Amino acid sequence: MPLPLSTVIRPYDWGSRTALPELLGAEPTGRPQAELWAGAHPAAPSSVDGTPLNVLIERDPAGMLGAASVARFGPTLPYLLKVLAVEKPLSLQVHPTTAQARSGFAAEEARGIPIDDGTRTYKDPFHKPEMVCALTDFHGLCGFRDPAETAAVLESLAVPELHPWIAALRDDPPAKALRTVLTQMLDESSRPILAAVEPVLTGVYADIAGAHPGDPGILAALLLNHVRLKPGEALFLDAGVPHSYLGGLAIEVMANSDNVLRCGLTGKHMDVPELMRVVEFAPSAPARVEPAENEYSTSAEEFTLVRHDLTDTPYDLPTGLPQTLLCLDGEARLASLTLTRGEAAFIPAGAPAAALTGKGTLYRALPGIGS
Repeated sequence: MPLPLSTVIRPYDWGSRTALPELLGAEPTGRPQAELWAGAHPAAPSSVDGTPLNVLIERDPAGMLGAASVARFGPTLPYLLKVLAVEKPLSLQVHPTTAQARSGFAAEEARGIPIDDGTRTYKDPFHKPEMVCALTDFHGLCGFRDPAETAAVLESLAVPELHPWIAALRDDPPAKALRTVLTQMLDESSRPILAAVEPVLTGVYADIAGAHPGDPGILAALLLNHVRLKPGEALFLDAGVPHSYLGGLAIEVMANSDNVLRCGLTGKHMDVPELMRVVEFAPSAPARVEPAENEYSTSAEEFTLVRHDLTDTPYDLPTGLPQTLLCLDGEARLASLTLTRGEAAFIPAGAPAAALTGKGTLYRALPGIGS
């Protein structure tokens, strides 16, 4: 049967103090509330009557996940569903490929670095493709802008110290230019350039500098595309793509990993050498995701996201795959279970067929190997 979930709120300092409480109909705590996690990642698993979801899955992987998911991804829930409430810029970051994650995880295990050590880079051996679907106006930085366009942006700042980078971005092959300039931007020797640039920044870059004064990530942000999403619009982030979310409320679904390599805009652990090894030094346009009948699918097999605008007309849910439901407005009914705003549930793969009805908005995550 569908299992009601107790979800977890992560209080990172970039989170909003009000957005998640307003969305979920809860009282503010007075602290930043950045992410709601509905899933089975061991760092912050949801629970069913006090038992962590990952423990229930370990006890019965076939019944909870289904044969298809276990065969493809192993005995673990392949995705993690979140709600993000971004008040100020997140860390400038990239995620590794599967091969990079396995290698990095094994190396840190061999060195005996505890999983909860603040200097640990790889928390698990998995890649972390992810997708954000905007609930409000949402914006961020995503992928390297064309170097020639970035050269024009830097030139408009009229800071003489930027001339060597402008020349490299205009004259060198894109991959070489991006590697050279990012390497120098993140080096301590760039501090005088940052000091000259910060006072002349405008728009979104001034906002980033205001949130993280003196951070070398401010310079690196100038290399990236700025993308805006309207409610219902979505963006896919694959391995190696540098990004930072800047503001707004969004659903996020990702492979079930917590591997983040950071190089700026954060007080958390930064592993710049490893990030430089993992990042893809190539210009790339933001990968927008166009839904088909309210279903958002990407090249990542670990997840698909479906938005349901509920009515009294039943929607027959598939069987045989693990599904996570999150009601964000109104009321959702499924078998004997009723979800209201902010409530979540997990449907085991072995649960009998059921129809979804109600009035409101619900998001459903499931593996992308069938929906």
